[in-house]
Amino acid sequence: MADEGDPSVAARDDLAGVVDLFGWLTRAELSRALSELAFKQRAEVDEEAIDAAIDLAIAEYALVPAPDGALSGGDEAGDKANTGNDATDGTALAVGPAAFPTLPEGAEDLPHILDIPDRAVDREALADAVLDRLRGEAVDAIGDGDADRLETLVDVTYDVEAWAPVDVEPVRTRIVAELDGED
Repeated sequence: MADEGDPSVAARDDLAGVVDLFGWLTRAELSRALSELAFKQRAEVDEEAIDAAIDLAIAEYALVPAPDGALSGGDEAGDKANTGNDATDGTALAVGPAAFPTLPEGAEDLPHILDIPDRAVDREALADAVLDRLRGEAVDAIGDGDADRLETLVDVTYDVEAWAPVDVEPVRTRIVAELDGED
């Protein structure tokens, strides 16, 4: 699904829309869904671009890795974790706080094309995992002196706050203090 001059496979919100269509998908299933969409649109499949788009959506919190405890339906995530060609293929992904899920053209046919059972995500367990990830990434970015990443993470704190009933104020306060040069 690569257009000339456009290195991305799909906008992060399109990726989130595909995941939202199923509740959650493994990384390998999302990659396959994007390949199927490319085929339907008679576009060339660029696996590297698909991987890069998924990586970017995860980095930007449009998609988030979901812990086993947050997943239900069909083949549980624990059974999926050992599928695919590498260790990341089985990572279960859910729609994250920075996404506004939209369906790309032809995506409504994916449930008929892919053999994926009904699934659901426990938003409370997912929100706890996202908050833990956010805390860890903030600590890492502060330790690395990565102001660009801290800017991204401070924006994500507002998204998380609107997305789930979790207290992100301590994380945001620490990030802002670091960005403002306070200790």
